[in-house]
Amino acid sequence: MKLDKNVKYIVIHCSATPPSMDIGADTIDKWHKQRGWNGIGYHDVIRRNGHLEYGRNVDTMGAHVKGYNHTSVGICLIGGINKDGTPENNFTDEQFKTLARSIGFFKSLYKNAKVVGHRELDKGKACPSFDVQAWLKEEREKHD
Repeated sequence: MKLDKNVKYIVIHCSATPPSMDIGADTIDKWHKQRGWNGIGYHDVIRRNGHLEYGRNVDTMGAHVKGYNHTSVGICLIGGINKDGTPENNFTDEQFKTLARSIGFFKSLYKNAKVVGHRELDKGKACPSFDVQAWLKEEREKHD
């Protein structure tokens, strides 16, 4: 199914994996297929070393936030929990640099889209294990 041209959200996610588990888009694709989905639900995946891997085509509706998939794109950072399974902001500087570039790319396509964390649209979630709005504010202040 095609993604709505009027994308309202760029949604930041985490894989809810410990930092020792450096998976990529191929593993997430397998996990999502096991759930009965058509494959990976995210549009971008950012590995621990900051390497960007592509998931779903940018024109295809994702599967990452129930009720919002038709008007959003999803970016997934690998990590987000500690070894005990507790949510934790354990992302690398390289991941945050790539995240900023990925957001910039999607903002160039969808100028009016708001950048949000998964938990801002689904209040029962901890994902992405950090406050996206506070991070965005810090990023803006760095460049002002």
